Amino acid sequence: MRVRWYLRSDNGSEFTATKVREWLSRVGVKALFIEPGSPWENGDVESFNGKLRDELLAREQFDTLLEAKVLIERWRRHDNAVRPHSSLGDRAPAPEAVQPAPLASATPQRAEQVGVGIDPTLT
Repeated sequence: MRVRWYLRSDNGSEFTATKVREWLSRVGVKALFIEPGSPWENGDVESFNGKLRDELLAREQFDTLLEAKVLIERWRRHDNAVRPHSSLGDRAPAPEAVQPAPLASATPQRAEQVGVGIDPTLT
């Protein structure tokens, strides 16, 4: 079987386990590991994992699978649509509402070009 996909992860036991590696091989995925002791090679994931752990997992006790699904989804929606991310200029990655650029920073243009007095329907 030809490998078409790769899964890059750290060297944690959950990713290096023999059964996981065998399953990845069966589905055509090759495991690639970052260098031991080099979490900066996977910085985005390390940051996400830390926030998920600190903001949700360390604060909740899930009594049922349904409760875990509901609370994790609530956290995911908040993280993506509400919580400001410093790397995005303190904006959410996928805000629920479109935030127009401040008019003071807009260059002089016709009103239609800056969104003033036009149909606000989003397409």
